[in-house]
Amino acid sequence: MFRPAYLDHNATTPLDPAVLAAMLPWLESRFGNASSRHEYGRQARQAIDEARQRVAAAVNAHPTEVVFTSGGSEANNLFLKGAAANLKPGLIAVGATEHPCILKPAQQLEKQGWRMRTLAVDSAGQIDPADFAEAMLVKPKLLSVMLANNETGVVQDVTSLAGAAKPAGGWFHTDAVQALGKRGIDFRRLNAAGVHAMTLSAHKAYGPKGAAALILDKRVELQPLIAGGGHERGLRSGTENVAAIVGFGVAAELAAQHVAEVAAHVRWLQEKLENGLLALGASIFARDSERLPNTSYFAFRDIDGETLVGKLDREGFAVASGAACSSANPEPSHVLKAMGVAPEMARGAIRVSLGAGNTETEIEQFINALQVTVGRLQGLTAIAV
Repeated sequence: MFRPAYLDHNATTPLDPAVLAAMLPWLESRFGNASSRHEYGRQARQAIDEARQRVAAAVNAHPTEVVFTSGGSEANNLFLKGAAANLKPGLIAVGATEHPCILKPAQQLEKQGWRMRTLAVDSAGQIDPADFAEAMLVKPKLLSVMLANNETGVVQDVTSLAGAAKPAGGWFHTDAVQALGKRGIDFRRLNAAGVHAMTLSAHKAYGPKGAAALILDKRVELQPLIAGGGHERGLRSGTENVAAIVGFGVAAELAAQHVAEVAAHVRWLQEKLENGLLALGASIFARDSERLPNTSYFAFRDIDGETLVGKLDREGFAVASGAACSSANPEPSHVLKAMGVAPEMARGAIRVSLGAGNTETEIEQFINALQVTVGRLQGLTAIAV
């Protein structure tokens, strides 16, 4: 069966065999509801408790700070909408390059009397210090700045930003979904700096889809998005997806254990990839910024990104034209727009996001295929002109 080389790990990752093995019993014989008082239920409750401990340990948090959700989008919505529900409307400040599951809830809250301010970024994708300082003078009640960008891989200095935001007195959240397993995460250190909440997701770190968490400072009061039986300390009602939560726990534990070796491996591949891209004349976005070691976001002038993705797929390489969550949107990436990239260049954006299983041979073959494909497309463009 034809199977393209998978170079889209920021969209999702393959399930680690150890994660699958841990999940299987909870999909078969151990099917109890964790709220039941009999042995089946007690086993499920214990499994959730153990997974909570694993997730907490992976990011140096306390188990009581872990609130399980169905995904990163739910966790981000839970923080913004849940916190806003307990506050009088004021200012929400969010990074201009945030994922839509931060930007859209903030926009929804504008209809409830809140004011939204997007924090500007520079051409390297970093939060602009002057704009951030100006925003803090207005004392936002809620702030969200992602730890690592899903498109560019740009890493923000969240620790410094949170420290600078402390005098404003608002609740500070960071979306760390893309960071888990690619760089070390220390919630205790972030919390000491002024970060009150952080989002994680299992399927970005070789775990299952359908399991994520909001790591939450217990001083922050939230109203639940989903009311019901009072699960997750009353913050997220609904019968728990035990198998996915168990898988999340194992995936988080493995991610923390192997983060250094995985990061070194993908960084080596990233360097090889980007040397090849530059030799072909590609523009690499945020190249001089601190980035995740697995993410390369690039474009060729006068080459449409969607067209290139389709042709590379037929050549045996699975890549993305921007973020998977917004790939149906024909408009140029809002991330690149915020960075000041020209629309015609932004429309050509391609993202390669590497994983632990990728090899040097795959990168060499990808560069060769890219050279041929881009050459053909540029030839067609020249004929059309």
